[in-house]
Amino acid sequence: MTEMSNHNEGGNTEPNSKDRMVTGSAWMTAGSIFSRILGAIYIIPWGIWFGSYFFQGNALYGKGYNIYSFFLIAAIAGIPSAIAKQVAHYNAMNEYGVGFRLYKHGFILAAMTGLICAGLLYFGAPLFDGGDPRVVPVLHSLAWAVLIIPVMSLSRGFFQGYQQMAPSAISQFVEQLARVAYMLGSAFVIMRVLHGNWITAVSQSTFAACVGAIAGTLTLAWYYLKNRASFNDLVTNSENQIVVPAKQLYQEILQQALPFIVLGAGITIFQLIDQYTFFNFMRSTGITSTVMLNNLFAMFSVNANKLIMIIVSLSSALAITVVPLLSEAYTRNEHENISHQLTNAMLLFAFVMIPSALGMAAIAHPLNIIFYGTSHKDLATAVLAFSAFESIMLGLFSVTSAIMQGVSQNKRAVRYFAVGTIVKLALQWPCIHYMGVFGPLVATTFGFLVANILILSWLNRKYGVDFQSISKKVNGILAFSIIMCAIAYLLVRLVSRLIGTFMVVDSRFGSLIVVIFAVGIAGYLYVYLVLHTRLADTVMGDRMRRLRSLLHIK
Repeated sequence: MTEMSNHNEGGNTEPNSKDRMVTGSAWMTAGSIFSRILGAIYIIPWGIWFGSYFFQGNALYGKGYNIYSFFLIAAIAGIPSAIAKQVAHYNAMNEYGVGFRLYKHGFILAAMTGLICAGLLYFGAPLFDGGDPRVVPVLHSLAWAVLIIPVMSLSRGFFQGYQQMAPSAISQFVEQLARVAYMLGSAFVIMRVLHGNWITAVSQSTFAACVGAIAGTLTLAWYYLKNRASFNDLVTNSENQIVVPAKQLYQEILQQALPFIVLGAGITIFQLIDQYTFFNFMRSTGITSTVMLNNLFAMFSVNANKLIMIIVSLSSALAITVVPLLSEAYTRNEHENISHQLTNAMLLFAFVMIPSALGMAAIAHPLNIIFYGTSHKDLATAVLAFSAFESIMLGLFSVTSAIMQGVSQNKRAVRYFAVGTIVKLALQWPCIHYMGVFGPLVATTFGFLVANILILSWLNRKYGVDFQSISKKVNGILAFSIIMCAIAYLLVRLVSRLIGTFMVVDSRFGSLIVVIFAVGIAGYLYVYLVLHTRLADTVMGDRMRRLRSLLHIK
């Protein structure tokens, strides 16, 4: 519980803020990326067991999940991030008791919103099926998760307010582990043992979200009980000078939470725009086959999206970490500290996101085959590669919107997102009409680009972001990432030719060998370059000396 004591110290220095940001991001990144990897790897056996129904099943899964994600965000109502921000705010004032009361009232609020949104999703499922009645049983199965997850997410927000990221990260991993185990078990039994209906199998796969939520909630409960004595000590030793009525606490939660709904649902809102426009707009191009349209939709909205969200989760982890840190600095009116943290957040984002996106684009061909087989492999590879570049805009919005929330500019951030959404809507039809399956990706990229530019421009005017320092380091990151990307692409071609002499390259096993070689060698090259030039030290801090010593890099 050493992190908690830091809240009692006024005037945190910039290096301490950077260290806490890096440490918190490391925990959240680890939990998020392992969860995302689990959430992607399951698709390999899942797809094999679904056989010829794989793309249809994945499209149905994606349709249900997009709608569910929106209801889930509405149910969560931004309360976890609001709780994290407000708990950090009161902790910075040494008023831990107020933070605990916030959590208790937030718990009641989260339980209520979960119940309401779960009921709306379950009973209103026929209204949201988009003309596909097969979506209804999927939404029914997902409604149970909406009932539980808000309370679980609220508890994560409470821990994050203390900048204890480990409970959130570990519970996230446990949640995903339980979810994937149930998904695979139910899919195998229904499709291979009972030779049942593929729609039933998809419905059980989505019900796994509820199973995972139960496991994640139990993990958080264990962490809370383990640390209850330390929490009680902090409350006892608080200033206890502020008395906030229950009505005001609810107002504070809702005022902070409502903008989080829109911003947290940003990516989901764009996906729903795609889901409800793609099919009709594509029919205007002459493609009328429902199976083909579902295949194309699965290709960009589900398959590619599942993989790029692994790297976007890196940004989301950073976004979660930066909110309470900025909230503390904002509470103490530490203008210079805010500027330093904005710089740190931007650099940390570029350091992990740019090489990840470029690297995924370079290995898109074998990566797509590993997860989704050889069906439509050339088009699917191009879609995945383009989506990897698009992910930079998605990840940047996760960070910039979180920064705006951390400095209490929620309404302004929502307005800027609204402008980006208008751009997305305006470009959607012409992009789909002339670019086909790439159209929604192009429209999304421009929509988030506009929103990001507006946010960054305002932050620069208000806090004077050190773009000169950022640009120098980002140029180095970009240069090393391009070198890594080129090497990875060449390795994919070279290794494919070499192993092609004695085995089938375009198979899951052959592609796995190619990816291991390409990622291992090109990834090490990037690590070597950023460590050897000390670029990593300027972004991640002195802890890189230890890594450089372990890898014997001078």
